[in-house]
Amino acid sequence: MPRWEFIALCAALMALNSLAIDIMLPALQQIGASLGVENENHRQYVIAAYILGFGGGQLFFGPISDRFGRRAPLVVGLVIYVAAAAAAAIAPSFAILLLCRLVQGIGAAATRVIAVSIVRDTFEGRRMAEVMSLIFMVFMAIPVVAPGIGQFIMLFATWHWIFITMAAGALIVSAWSLLRLPETLRPEHRRPLTASSVLGGFRIVLTNRMALCYAFASTFIFAAMFGFIASAQQIYVDVFKVGEMFPVIFAGIAGVLSFSSYLNSRLVGRIGMRRLSQSALLLFLAISLAWLVVSIQMKMPLWLFITFFACTMVPFGALGANFNALAMEPLGQLAGTASSILGFMQTFLGGVLGTLIGQAFNGTVTPLAAGFCSVSLGALVMVLIAERGKFFQPQNPPV
Repeated sequence: MPRWEFIALCAALMALNSLAIDIMLPALQQIGASLGVENENHRQYVIAAYILGFGGGQLFFGPISDRFGRRAPLVVGLVIYVAAAAAAAIAPSFAILLLCRLVQGIGAAATRVIAVSIVRDTFEGRRMAEVMSLIFMVFMAIPVVAPGIGQFIMLFATWHWIFITMAAGALIVSAWSLLRLPETLRPEHRRPLTASSVLGGFRIVLTNRMALCYAFASTFIFAAMFGFIASAQQIYVDVFKVGEMFPVIFAGIAGVLSFSSYLNSRLVGRIGMRRLSQSALLLFLAISLAWLVVSIQMKMPLWLFITFFACTMVPFGALGANFNALAMEPLGQLAGTASSILGFMQTFLGGVLGTLIGQAFNGTVTPLAAGFCSVSLGALVMVLIAERGKFFQPQNPPV
């Protein structure tokens, strides 16, 4: 498989998760009205249920992929994803819809675990960080178009067709994976699927200071994004009254993040993962703090909110991919298990924190700014523990 196709396929697998979240945003109001959801904040549970299933499912798919390889568990996960999306399209109640979303997230867990695992199977060090950045760049193209797709569907059909679109997209990626994805886990690296082996793998990952702390740092950073996604529709539509311009504005912000991920892929080889990500974290914290102070002092106009938020997305692109690579780097022999724990923390714990940020919405952007500040401080503490209090250490030797 050519390198470009490898990156594109991994990005497509991860993009199924972004699609399952972002395409829903323009339809949350209609879903709530159709299924009798009275509390506006409860509409966010459509996103939260998926994220919780996505996070929890990764703990199972990681050890399974370390035992049976990457291809077979991936197929199982994609089948679950397609079936759950199709079932959600005919859900008769909000509770059933949330159950379908939970199951859909469990199926999607396989795509995330295995995409990261095959990258770790194939690359190391800075090359891994560079490839992950390129994958994130393509992956972030989905939020550019997904809300627009959802809005387009809502112009001509009901919200049910959004789930049918998700199922169709997953079928296409499934066929691509079956035809082109090679098995990347070498037979000698397969681990037995026993309680002692699985628990031993978890213990190795959870007792590695570098891996665990950078996993927590990544979790805090992704919590900020989940918090924004959960409240984006309310902020743009209810607070700023942008109406049908919501997908366009959302796409513009996602475009900034995608460009930032590309820029990270160009710089990481020269600057190093540590220096680049730690500098980006300090910048992210500084911008978030300024955003919080201004939001407390005044009623923020739309242009200023977009400016602050777009500025936070510039360093964000150098955080996710590099923190992932730094957490995975010392755990090559346990790529599936390590990816599952990292993914669980990012999505389940990050999703819980992000849900709390979203549920704090009070008709202003201040709770979101406060959430960004809080999680960036948490990430800073984790990085300091990982690096024993020393920032900007010399870059890693080339691999």
